[in-house]
Amino acid sequence: MCKTGSKKFEYRETHVCKQSGARVGEFVTPHGVIHTPVFMPVGTQATVKTLAPYEVENLGAEIILSNTYHLYMRPGEELVRRAGGLHKFMDWHRPILTDSGGFQVFSLAKLNKITDDGVEFSSHIDGSRHFFSPEKSVDIQNALGSDIIMAFDECSAAGCDKSYAGKALDRTLKWLERCYVHHKNDDQMLFPIIQGNMFEDLRIKSVKESIPFARCGIAVGGLSVGEEKSVMYRMLDALYPEYPTDMPRYLMGVGSPDCIVEGVARGIDMFDCVLPTRTARNGLAFTTQGKVTVRNAAYKDDFTPLDPECDCYTCTHFTRGYIRHLVNAGEILGARLISYHNLYYLEKLMTRIRNAILSDRFGDFIEEFRTRKEYTDNIR
Repeated sequence: MCKTGSKKFEYRETHVCKQSGARVGEFVTPHGVIHTPVFMPVGTQATVKTLAPYEVENLGAEIILSNTYHLYMRPGEELVRRAGGLHKFMDWHRPILTDSGGFQVFSLAKLNKITDDGVEFSSHIDGSRHFFSPEKSVDIQNALGSDIIMAFDECSAAGCDKSYAGKALDRTLKWLERCYVHHKNDDQMLFPIIQGNMFEDLRIKSVKESIPFARCGIAVGGLSVGEEKSVMYRMLDALYPEYPTDMPRYLMGVGSPDCIVEGVARGIDMFDCVLPTRTARNGLAFTTQGKVTVRNAAYKDDFTPLDPECDCYTCTHFTRGYIRHLVNAGEILGARLISYHNLYYLEKLMTRIRNAILSDRFGDFIEEFRTRKEYTDNIR
């Protein structure tokens, strides 16, 4: 059980695979139960791009993610608060997770100054000057009304030296304590974020010092930011023995099929990524037979579904040739159909993973999956 003393948030580990040690669970939130392992579609600006909320719900998503930085920039968190919070504003009735805005402040905005107080930066939209502190991040997320909020952290750049990574980690831990003290809303669960760049000892220090602030969830940040996947797996291997067992573990910004399967094998319960919708807008579909870049000329006369093993709306109604026509003609429906399919594919992948764990055969599942094109197409 989580360390909350409240029924609003609970995590129940419902089964551990005898073959692999991977687990399934149920994460209770004020807006519903999330079955883990889970993939969370990203609705950066209070929308999963090209899809209506009912479509995201129909394809099986139990939780989505929205972005604190972008919603602070526009339309502004106070407008969302006046609208009744994100759930009412975007007509999504299931759980919502918001990130802290930290990653976007460091990756999108023009930085002016990082201090122990917070980050001063210029907007990527109009150059206006802003300041995020840990308390400010919590206040914005409180106004947005998400179920799960993230602690404000410094995501040090991949490839930085250990000295700077250590300083960024120490700052992240100080900011975590400030977020924890400032956070007062029992309808929201604060997740600490494990940092430490690509240094195992810093990662272990981070998780150990973050656990006292983790009441019902902990996140791993700063991975899948340009490093080799083998390095990411090494960091996850180092962290695995250190995680608390009574709460969900969230790997931030990771969502390719290979990384999801390898992440579950290393104790991860929650994933998110813009990849399925971003690649869809470029005409690329995930399938059980590997990636299909449907805009290519090879699919002009292909009247088969995107994925013959898929029963989603896209695959049961339209052909590769038709979708290729839409994409190359610049029709929005093309992006919509591939986005729907890609998210459906990932939600079904999570179902396949959960079923393999429940059947005590996830070890066999991993070995077989590693031979499939849906894995090998994504290993680079």
